[in-house]
Amino acid sequence: MLRHTDADYPRRLRALRRPPSVLHVRHGAGLAWADAAHSVAIVGARAARADAVERARALARALAGRGVVIVSGGALGVDASAHQGALDSHASGGTGTTVAVLGCGLNVVYPPQHGPLFRDICAAGGAVISPFEADAPPRAGHFVRRNAVIAALADAVVVIGAGASSGALHTAAAAARLGRLVAAMPGSTGCERLIAQGAAVIEQADDLWDALAGQPHRPMAELPAAGSPGARVLALLDSADARACDEIAARTGLSPRDVTRALTGLELEGLAIARPGQSYVRSALAEELLA
Repeated sequence: MLRHTDADYPRRLRALRRPPSVLHVRHGAGLAWADAAHSVAIVGARAARADAVERARALARALAGRGVVIVSGGALGVDASAHQGALDSHASGGTGTTVAVLGCGLNVVYPPQHGPLFRDICAAGGAVISPFEADAPPRAGHFVRRNAVIAALADAVVVIGAGASSGALHTAAAAARLGRLVAAMPGSTGCERLIAQGAAVIEQADDLWDALAGQPHRPMAELPAAGSPGARVLALLDSADARACDEIAARTGLSPRDVTRALTGLELEGLAIARPGQSYVRSALAEELLA
């Protein structure tokens, strides 16, 4: 247990307007993670697509290999993958580790299937922490508080695979309020919205180092030329309701091949986002450029 008045209370948490008065901690190798030189939060959707989950794991593995502490929320999906990526690195001799911040007490395993993950985190020199009493159940308000702690513990928050209403966006907002770097991987509605609002674009670990050094990558997309197949397809896309390729071809009068080429170009520019079943939506970046 760490009290706000303790000398080894994590200094980053003191940036919060109301830091947790008590931080409950379960760890396996002291408190070196608390004030590590570099700490990055990787957060995202519980039901993220497989590619987003794998990208989160790869990014965490690469960052932990450089000694970075990976912070996340211990949830299903992107969070668990980020923790696992850091554990992969530790198993290969990396010096980084990972910290899971819970939205419940330490005596409550939530989600239930993550008991082994939490044990592995502590065994690898990381920690499982909570700002709540030991037996506190998971509640909606607790996760809002948890997200603020995640943001405060990190120098940067990277969002991956987040939908338009993902709780990860609340973590990003908390980070912005604290003056932390906000970054996102392209390819999901919530992340595209963050990028359109100025978040740094992260595709690999080097991108994050650049952003932390004050040289964030920004989208360089341009709208397709008026009257081109890309412009006709983009005009038909909607930011909420996905449109299938067949529907787009029928409504634009373009051939299926031209539609496929146009969509590929739009996706590469970050203007369209693929959805299951070969369907697409317009990205938040495209909405900003079209406004």
